[in-house]
Amino acid sequence: MNFSTAVVLAAGEGTRLRPLTDNRPKPMLPAANQPILQHVLNALVEAGIQEIAIVVGYRRERIQEYFGSQYRDTQITYVTQEKQLGSGHALHQARHAVDGPHIVVNGDQLVDGESVARVCHAFDEAPGPVMAVVNRAHANRYGVVKLDGQQVTELIEKPDTDEHRLINAGVYAFDDDVFETIENIPRTDGELMLTDVLDRQIDNTFVQGTRIEGLWADATYPWDLLNVAQEIFERGRTGVSEQDDQVWIDDDAAIHDSATVQPPVAIGPNCEIGPSSVVGPNVSLAENSTVGANVTIRRSVVGNDCRISHGSTVVDTVLGQDVHLGINVAIPGGPADVRVGTEIVESRQLGAVLADRVRAAGNVAFEPGTLVGTQASIKTGATVGGLVSEGVEVVR
Repeated sequence: MNFSTAVVLAAGEGTRLRPLTDNRPKPMLPAANQPILQHVLNALVEAGIQEIAIVVGYRRERIQEYFGSQYRDTQITYVTQEKQLGSGHALHQARHAVDGPHIVVNGDQLVDGESVARVCHAFDEAPGPVMAVVNRAHANRYGVVKLDGQQVTELIEKPDTDEHRLINAGVYAFDDDVFETIENIPRTDGELMLTDVLDRQIDNTFVQGTRIEGLWADATYPWDLLNVAQEIFERGRTGVSEQDDQVWIDDDAAIHDSATVQPPVAIGPNCEIGPSSVVGPNVSLAENSTVGANVTIRRSVVGNDCRISHGSTVVDTVLGQDVHLGINVAIPGGPADVRVGTEIVESRQLGAVLADRVRAAGNVAFEPGTLVGTQASIKTGATVGGLVSEGVEVVR
C-alpha cells in the first residue's frame, strides 16, 4: 500500500521548554540550524508522502508563515486545534483532511524517512494499526510500550521504574476508522490523548509495534536541544553543505582566516566569524549570526540573527533568536541544578538558556543553569543566575 497522506501533530506549546516557547511552538525550536518540524517534514517527503495536514494551534502563525502551502513540492494543509485538548483531540481535527489510511507523526520529535517508510510497509501486513517503537535508555521519561512478539499489549506513561527500554516513537499508521474510535472515547477533564485512542484499539484489535533504529530525538527541557543538535551532527542532517568531515558551512558564510572551526559544527547562511575565534565542537550557528573576535563557543545552539561580541565565552548554551551579547560576556557552562517552573532538575550540563531578543551588555557573567526570558535586558557588569523573567532589567 502506498501512503500518500500524513497528519503532523504540531499544535502544542511545550511548557517545559520555556522560555524558548514563549514566542513559538515547540516544533519550531531549533534542531541544529533547522526547526524540529522541518526535519519531520523532510522525513515524510523522503518516505514518499504527497499530502501533509499539519494540525496547528499555539502560535500557529510561526509555522504557517515559515512553511507556507507547499514544502519540497508536497502540498500542505493546515488544520487548527483552537483549544489544546490533547493529541487525540488534535488528530480528530484532521478527520476531513484525510481519506483512508494515513501516517500520523508528532511534529516535535525528530525521525527520519526510513523510519516512516518502515511503519508504512508494516501496515501492509498488519491486521490493525501500527506504531513505531524505539529502544532508549531512561525510557521512564517517556511513554513505555510492552510487546508480546509484535503485538502491543500495554502502554505505560512515565513508569516509576527504569526496567523498560522500548518507548513510543510517535509514528503511527491508521485507517480512517480511527476517527470513529476517537468519537466514542469519553474525555478526561475535556482532554483526549492519542495514547487513550491507542489503549482503546489495543483492547479491541491488534496493534502492531514496529521497531525503528534510525534517527529519533526529543527535547523535553531547553538543554535537550544541545543533545538534539548532536544527534543531527551524527546523522549529517544539518541542511547545509559539508565542507569537511563533520564541518557544514553554508557557501554564504564568512569565516576569518585566523578563526578555528572544530567539528562537529554547522554554520548557516550569512554568518560571520571574526579573527582568532574558536567555534566548536558541537556548535550550530543559524542564519545571519555574527561572532566577533577572540570568541569561544562550545556545545551550543545559536539562533538566527544573534550577535556575540569580542572576547565572549559561550559554553553549553542555547540562544534564541536575535540575542545580543556584549564584549567579554562569560557563560562558562554547567553542570547545575536548573529550575523549570516549580520543578528543580538536578545536575544538568547547562551554561544558560537565553530566549528571543535578550540583550546582555559588556562584562556580564552567567552562572551555570541560568534561564533568561524573552526581551530581558542585562546591564554592564551584572552577574546573572537562576530564572530571569520576561522583560526584566538586571543591573549590577
